[in-house]
Amino acid sequence: MLDGLAPFEFKTNPSWINPDYLVLLMSLEITYFICGLLFVLIVEEWVWDYAITVTAIHIIITAAVMSEFPLMLHWWMALGSGLILMICGGQVLAYCLFKDNFIYPVLDDF
Repeated sequence: MLDGLAPFEFKTNPSWINPDYLVLLMSLEITYFICGLLFVLIVEEWVWDYAITVTAIHIIITAAVMSEFPLMLHWWMALGSGLILMICGGQVLAYCLFKDNFIYPVLDDF
């Protein structure tokens, strides 16, 4: 049974046989992926910007709630892979949905 601090818990022992760790890991990855897809409806092609902003806010809130800056490598790896999932999934969906309206930078002036 997880408590209210579960979304911010980074001290859980990383083990494939620890059910608490697996629940936290899977919920983080699934949440990040789904949010990346939902951000497409809000911002169309700027999913990467929202993903980085939400991740930075999550790190700040995590440090505030746990009263400690997260230094656990496994937490950073999970957060980084979730961020990549959010950006890649969202950007691919944004491209597929809005490819006719996609803004491409003009590089002729460089």
